[in-house]
Parts: sequence; structure tokens; C-alpha cells
Amino acid sequence: MAEREPAAPVVDRRLLSHPGVIAFLSCRMLSTLGFQIQAVAIGWQAYSITHRPLTLGLIGLAQFMPMLALVFVSGHVADRFDRRRVAMICQALEALCGVVLAIATFRHLMSPALIYTLVALFGAAKAFEGPSLQALLPSLVPPALFPKAVALNSSLFQTVTIIGPSAGGLLYMTGAGHAYLACSVMFVLAAIGMSLVRLELPPRPRGPVTLASVFGGLAFIRSRPQLLGAISLDLFAVLLGGATALLPVYALDILHGSPFWLGVLRGSPAIGALLVSVVLARRPIRRHAGVLMFAAVAVFGLATILFGVSRSLPLSILAMAVLGGADVVSVVVRSTLVQLGTPEEMRGRVSAVNLLFIVTSNQLGEFESGSLAALIGTTPAVVAGGLGTLLVAGLWMWRFPSLRRLDRLG
Repeated sequence: MAEREPAAPVVDRRLLSHPGVIAFLSCRMLSTLGFQIQAVAIGWQAYSITHRPLTLGLIGLAQFMPMLALVFVSGHVADRFDRRRVAMICQALEALCGVVLAIATFRHLMSPALIYTLVALFGAAKAFEGPSLQALLPSLVPPALFPKAVALNSSLFQTVTIIGPSAGGLLYMTGAGHAYLACSVMFVLAAIGMSLVRLELPPRPRGPVTLASVFGGLAFIRSRPQLLGAISLDLFAVLLGGATALLPVYALDILHGSPFWLGVLRGSPAIGALLVSVVLARRPIRRHAGVLMFAAVAVFGLATILFGVSRSLPLSILAMAVLGGADVVSVVVRSTLVQLGTPEEMRGRVSAVNLLFIVTSNQLGEFESGSLAALIGTTPAVVAGGLGTLLVAGLWMWRFPSLRRLDRLG
């Protein structure tokens, strides 16, 4: 019998030996924690005010529109200026939005219009913060360790995504204002963590600002079919199959739960994603990356359908966990293709386009889900989205054969 290769450790100590990695990961975790707490609080509060699924969709639209308007500018900023400072300024603005939400709640001034406005400001800050943070990680570790860095980053992200929604639900039960204040504290701590990142890089050249340079990230992605296929597959799969926006409806009206159970439902995808991330950290994808990615998208669609028809809280939690586990496979493949295949001087612009696709799938997907639910009902909307995801997976396998044949990453 052949001797088995010893399992790799969950965390490669070589990653943590590089300067700035711990501070960077801490910043990402704190920022994500604040975002998750805020998402639960805003979703429950907004739906409690209006009892209309469309309200939840409009929240996603309000966060998406600034991202759409600023994506190419934010990528250019990330490539021309200190990415750490850009992230810190954005986190300070996010903290300010949390403070305003808290004050409005304490003074009983909260309204859908105010929520949409503050969510839009938050989306504008995220439009600049996202590309800057995404483009930083490849500069902190060598290429050979980058897939493990992505897996570790994803594991920590999923851990916080499990904790954050549940914490948000519990905080909301003490008062929505307390939840928003906690968000502000998280964003302030994230900015402090980013200030501790030390990075020695040669100064990037600052050529003239032209249309070609601003849209360089989009042109770069279009020239690489595997990269374009991976990013667009995730876009349309999550755009159609995402059920996150409708979780307040399920938690309150269908499963008859509390804000705490809304937090558990929002955190359930992260449980599955964390388990898969740990496996990928120990056993990175070495072969058949394209086939695994398409299979994961199909599982995502099936899990969405199961969640849509479920009337059992445990089964709904299980379906969301399976959904999250499938999604992380796509994240690892896409992130590795984006970051390792992009020159340092273009990472901000390429990351901005990648983030636009991600935000489109999430925030615009929330608008799509809320609008469709208002037209045909919540359960039919979720089931239709899952079927759409399966259709997208089949079409993309045919349209992007080079992605289907992708074998090794890196």
C-alpha cells in the first residue's frame, strides 16, 4: 500500500511570518464583522417598518448604484495612491454612517428614505475600499503561497460571517441603535488595523489619466477568456440564485423566527464556506479546477431551490450552509485567477472590475429577488432563481470551454 502524503496544516506558518499579514487579516475581519452586523440590523428594521419585500430589494439597489458609478474611478485610485490610506478613509466614512444610523434610531427618525441614503453612502465607501484591500494581499505574500493565503483569508472571512449575523441579531434585540454603534466601533478598529500594515513596494508610476488607463482593468479581463468566464459565471449565478435579500421575509413570515434566527440564517452560508475553506487550506485545488467550479455552481443552484421550498428552520439552515460551501470553491478559483494573473500595476483596476461583478451579483441580485418576490411571491422567486443558476452553469460550460478545461491553478 502506498504511503499517504501527510496532511498540510490548516494555517501555513510561512504566511504569518510575512510583515503586515496579521494586521491585514485583522482589518478584513473587523470590517467584515461590522458589515455583517449592520446588514442584519438594516434588513430587519427596514422590513419591520414597511413589511414589503421590495424594500429589501431597494436597499440592495441603493448600495449597488454608487458601486456602478465609481468602479472604474476607484480602481484607478487604488493603482495611483497608497491603498492602505484609501482603505482607512473608507472605513472612517463607514463608521460615520453607523453613527448616523444609531442617532436616527435613538431619536426615532428612521425611515426608508434615510436608510437608502445612508446605504448609498456606505456603498460609495465600499466601492473604494474593496479594490484597495483586494489588491493588497498579493503584495504581502509570495506567489507560491498566494492560494493558501486566499484560503486562509476566506476561512477567517467565513468565521466572521458566522459570528457577525448572530451577533447582529442579538444586538438588535437590545436595540437597533446599539447594533449600529457596534458597527462603528468595528470600522474604527479596522482602520487602526490597516494603519499597522507595513509594506515596502517601489513607487508605482503615475502616468497621465486617460480613458484607456481608467478602463484598463476591463480591457485586461476581456482579453483573458478564462478570467472573464470565471468572473461572469459568479456574477450571473449569484445574481439569479441569491436569496439573501429575502431572509427577513423567511425569518419573520415563513419560518416565524426572531432577529436572532435571521442572524443564524445569514450566518449559515458561512458555516459551510468555512468547512470547505479549511479543507482547501489543507488540500488546495490541484487538478480539474474548471470542472470543480462548474459543479460547485450547480450545487449552489440546487441548494437555493431546497431553501426556497423548505418550511423547516433546521432544513433551511442546512440548505444555506451547503450553498455557502459551494460558493467558496468558485471564490478560490476566481480570486487565484484574478490576483496571480494580473500585473502589480493593474491589480487595483482589475480588482475593481472583479468587485463590480461581485457587488452586482449581491446587491443587484437583492434588488432582483425583492422585485420578483413582490411580483410572483417569495417562494416562487427563490426557486426560479435556483433554476436560473443551473441554466447559467450549463450555458457557461458551453460558452467558455477553456474555463471548463482549466486544470491547475497558478
